[in-house]
Amino acid sequence: MAGMMVAQAPSVQGVSPALSSSLIGTGGSPSDLSLNSAFWGSRKINCSSTLAPCKVSKAERRSAGVSVRCDASKVMAASTAMSGTPVRSTSILVVGATGTLGRQVVRRALDEGYDVRCLVRPRPSPADFLRDWGATVVNGDLSKPESLPAALVGIHTVIDCATGRPEEPIRTVDWDGKVALIQCAKAMGIQKFVFFSIHNCEKHPEVPLMEIKRCTEKYLAESGLNYTILRLCGFMQGLIGQYAVPILEDKAVWGTDASTRIAYMDTQDIARLTLTALRTQKADHKLFTFAGPRAWTTQETGVGQPRSISDSLCERLAGQDAKVTTVPVGILKLTRALTRLFQWTNDAADRLAFSEVLTSDIVFSAPMVDTYATLGADVKDTTTLEQYLQEYYTNILKKLKDLKAQSKQGDFYI
Repeated sequence: MAGMMVAQAPSVQGVSPALSSSLIGTGGSPSDLSLNSAFWGSRKINCSSTLAPCKVSKAERRSAGVSVRCDASKVMAASTAMSGTPVRSTSILVVGATGTLGRQVVRRALDEGYDVRCLVRPRPSPADFLRDWGATVVNGDLSKPESLPAALVGIHTVIDCATGRPEEPIRTVDWDGKVALIQCAKAMGIQKFVFFSIHNCEKHPEVPLMEIKRCTEKYLAESGLNYTILRLCGFMQGLIGQYAVPILEDKAVWGTDASTRIAYMDTQDIARLTLTALRTQKADHKLFTFAGPRAWTTQETGVGQPRSISDSLCERLAGQDAKVTTVPVGILKLTRALTRLFQWTNDAADRLAFSEVLTSDIVFSAPMVDTYATLGADVKDTTTLEQYLQEYYTNILKKLKDLKAQSKQGDFYI
């Protein structure tokens, strides 16, 4: 597997670039569902599940922000012209396969015997680890819809783990790209579509990403696809870079004075439950929230207040206090308001919108009893945050101790 080459999607699927382009049409009929105009203003966009051909010009589409969509008739005609083997139920396309969650989904799917294809953006250093694991890697980009149809040929299930990069406008991937992916999946007869969303997204229309997630959920539900929507609360992995590493390196840890509680979950557990959902029809056309065993505040996980080595989980396991810099949520909100004044800082303002969530006093958690019962999973198999961080610190402190010992041994022989 290590010797497999990264292939361009068209060559892997046997679809020429010209044919791939012909599979894409344009469309944009109005719908009663649209993204909240309070923050989008002139950037307000429609969210339609229809595949009707677009009647407007290219210039009008660009100015109106109408997304590109698959033309079902062209796809069906092209599919009829191409012969091939029947689609296997084990064939999966993972979008966003190099991300924190995506890579765990890929690894779990491969371990369970699925044939995994990964859609990744063209990059200077290819995703070698995905090929080494046994996955097929194809190049594609959600912001370039013409690259999507070829990657979907021969696929039974799409698992969408993708999200935009910090430097990109939020809507480029998380709205325009997702709409194009859903449209192409529908047009090409994908049997199941798994979409990862955010818990409580419908309660925060003022937060661009959460409003986009809410709208995409509805768009997918109205698309006619067989779908499963999985809402997530937070990744345990995110706490490593945010708190665990800075504390160990005696660097500043940034926190807020908010009391929001989040039920973090290990991405390996999310991947396990996701694959479990694929195997049962009980998850078809359903929405689930995946939450960890307990909801934690910032003060409980990373930085204790008042200062005490026992107040914070990360500090207690590291055996040292954190150098804390607390940023009042009010400052974040003020910064967001200022960045909204300038067009070139709109994207930064969109990401600062999470300051609204931090002051919401909403608990990002949900009961999991019914979810475990539906999926036939056991809560005992789910990692707690204490177990996750304990394992991390045990391993990292052992490595640091070994490195220190090797350093001393080297000094002795010099």
